[in-house]
Amino acid sequence: MTAQAPAPAPTAQPPDERLLRTSPLRKVLRRPELGSVVGAAAVFLFFAVVADSFLRPTSLATVLYAASTIGIMAVPVALLMIGGEFDLSAGVMVTSSALISSMFSYQMTANAWVGVVVSLLVTLAIGFFNGVMLTRTKLPSFIITLGTFLMLTGLNLGLTKLISGTVSTKTIADMEGFPSARSLFASQLTLGGVDFKVTILWWFALIAVATWILLRTRVGNWIFAAGGDADAARAVGVPVAKTKIGLYLGVALGAWISGQHLLFSFDAVQSGEGVGNELIYIIAAVIGGCLITGGYGSAIGSAIGALIFGMTSKGIVYAEWNPDWFKFFLGAMLLLAALLNAWVRKRAEATA
Repeated sequence: MTAQAPAPAPTAQPPDERLLRTSPLRKVLRRPELGSVVGAAAVFLFFAVVADSFLRPTSLATVLYAASTIGIMAVPVALLMIGGEFDLSAGVMVTSSALISSMFSYQMTANAWVGVVVSLLVTLAIGFFNGVMLTRTKLPSFIITLGTFLMLTGLNLGLTKLISGTVSTKTIADMEGFPSARSLFASQLTLGGVDFKVTILWWFALIAVATWILLRTRVGNWIFAAGGDADAARAVGVPVAKTKIGLYLGVALGAWISGQHLLFSFDAVQSGEGVGNELIYIIAAVIGGCLITGGYGSAIGSAIGALIFGMTSKGIVYAEWNPDWFKFFLGAMLLLAALLNAWVRKRAEATA
């Protein structure tokens, strides 16, 4: 009778990484906005030293307002970039939203709120158009939204001159519904004797909602999956097309909010405004830790990127420097933030 060979010893199974405890340091290093937080602290300390008036409460309120006007758009743009796409029409879409609201209300002699609602529907339709064109044609989002950018730029100028006879809209300050709409989109709140623009509240609300979507909902998982690897995401049942259309609708919603603030702050709108702002929104998102390739980033990071923009743009004024240098500082911050974010990610991967 032959002896049986002993059974091989069972190999040790690697522990489930979901059950491993992660140190607080590793959690911090893995946050995409870490680099932007360091950059924001450096910018704040720099202008606090070189500009005597920078730390005044009124100055900080002005900084927050400047940041909010960028941040309202930077948040949905960041979500879109996490989803792996761009929107080069975001800047002029803000102006389109304001023009539609103003001209519809004025020409139809309607309540200002009618123009606001019509503007919301048309702006969402533009975002839907971008999303559908992207998912149906499979063309790069750069090409799709560049085409939309050019079309909106021409429509903003051509229709405004055709309807109003000039490059700006007529004032609607005397129309019914204007005061209530202005209180929602362009009013200011007084806290501790300091005036804060209502756009700051809009900005904070968007940050909270976007962060909740990304970190606490299934849609957030879809966004990261669609931006990381769209084909792999489809293979596991992620509705990639619907997710990306939804992200473009989010950008359109932000453009509508920003456009209404633009209109109800100044009563009239210049048709050529907004060109180039889409790059600032993208810069804020990149400074905040979003990757150009998609699949990585956060809404909080984009908010910090917008805050850096606000501190820099106003800090230069408070320091009494030539504002012509602003774009130089913005470009330098973009490069430094990108390098810092790359270093932070490598450190996070090394400690994982």
